[in-house]
Amino acid sequence: MALIRCPNGHMFSERRYGTICPYCNVDTSVSKNTNNEFNQGQQLFEKQEVEKDLLYKEVEPVCGWIVCIEGTIVGKDYKIKTGKNFIGRADDMDVQIIGDNFIANRNHAIIVYDPKKKNNVLLPGDSQGIAYLNGEPVYMPTELAAYDVIELGKSKFLFVPFCGEHFEWEENE
Repeated sequence: MALIRCPNGHMFSERRYGTICPYCNVDTSVSKNTNNEFNQGQQLFEKQEVEKDLLYKEVEPVCGWIVCIEGTIVGKDYKIKTGKNFIGRADDMDVQIIGDNFIANRNHAIIVYDPKKKNNVLLPGDSQGIAYLNGEPVYMPTELAAYDVIELGKSKFLFVPFCGEHFEWEENE
């Protein structure tokens, strides 16, 4: 990602806008200072600092996956993280499944990974859609096992655990 800063302090994507600041229309390629090499070095340094800051975002470790094995998005995988993972088509869902309009927009189902008990649980969502686990409807919290089949809408997903009895992420204090 190539972000640059104009002389007025605005940050913008050089790839998208070129050298013209989209906020104040200042051309960043033309320097008014006579010390042009210094300005280019300063811009490069600032660009690298911004890119470095973007790289150090905190990562939530994966605790498992669901993989589409039947439906319009066959082969697509979705990460399951610690805690509640809300499943639906909306942008704010933890697991956003696009392509199957029979999956509820929000909270079709919830997959929970509990690090204390080291188990995965499938919960029914609060939408009208019904989640099925191995062909049976889920009306109450149901523990998930490796390679269980979860049916949401017209799609089927295979559950693949990562954390649990054999592996657990260590807490970084």
